[in-house]
Amino acid sequence: MSLDNTLNHGRPGPDELVPSRYALKIGDIDVMVISDGVLGLPSKMLGHNADPAERAAWSAYNFLPADNLDWGLNVVVVRSGGRTILIDAGLGDDPNLNLPKAGQLAHRLEAAGIDLGSVTDVVLTHMHMDHIGMFLVGGIKDQLRPDLRIHVADAEVKFWTHPDFSHVVMPDGFPDALRAAAKRFAEDYRSYLRTFEEEYEVAPGVVVTRTGGHTPGHSVVRLASGTDRLMFAGDAVFAVGFEHPDWFNGFEHDPEEAARVRVRLLQEVAASGGLLVATHLPFPSIGHVAADGETFRWVPIFWDY
Repeated sequence: MSLDNTLNHGRPGPDELVPSRYALKIGDIDVMVISDGVLGLPSKMLGHNADPAERAAWSAYNFLPADNLDWGLNVVVVRSGGRTILIDAGLGDDPNLNLPKAGQLAHRLEAAGIDLGSVTDVVLTHMHMDHIGMFLVGGIKDQLRPDLRIHVADAEVKFWTHPDFSHVVMPDGFPDALRAAAKRFAEDYRSYLRTFEEEYEVAPGVVVTRTGGHTPGHSVVRLASGTDRLMFAGDAVFAVGFEHPDWFNGFEHDPEEAARVRVRLLQEVAASGGLLVATHLPFPSIGHVAADGETFRWVPIFWDY
């Protein structure tokens, strides 16, 4: 598989009115961001510790609805050193939570010319259902290589044996759905799991590092080749997190630590001048970060056609 060859592969179908993949190069590393759709969620979850008026003002300033917001849901495919790496796996089937606009990953991988059987490695930033869901869809497991390696932090696997939801602020039904998805995934894919403690190099220039915060085993993936850098930050960064890095997201199991992690990562990307990609930024979620006093400024890339 060559991700370069898939950049112009096919056209959106009649039910696909927006682009769903974007390819770029990080030095010698091929990268493709693929949209799994969007998650319609309450805007309150972007900052449940914020003053409601201030949160509403942020939404209005950004021309966003005050009550509900479509959060992007992005995954990344990387090719380096002869290995094809899928970073996260989207939502899969809607677990009766009214999320009908997501769960598109399997057919969008196919449309991009990416055969699941060609994937040698999977990296999970964490085990929330919108990052593992495609693997729970019927028939997907049969398409995978028997020697597939799924890399995930050991702390993440241990956390989901007895998960703590005492600090989250989620809509009804989400804790049970998250718990059930993680349990089923761990049972079904135990033989594929390759756990790491703090850091692991998956392929040349592709390093996954545990950050904690969002979940105890939450991890980011850093790509480096030549002078180019890109960080896939998973759920460490949300759209509101640049201007308000201290706002707590409703899905964070340790929101105070998540805020500290967010600031450290944004400082790192701003200092390096590299690119940032994150799960829930608007597709294709690629951009630079600029430090702006004690906050940050998101600078989306100009699309390269």
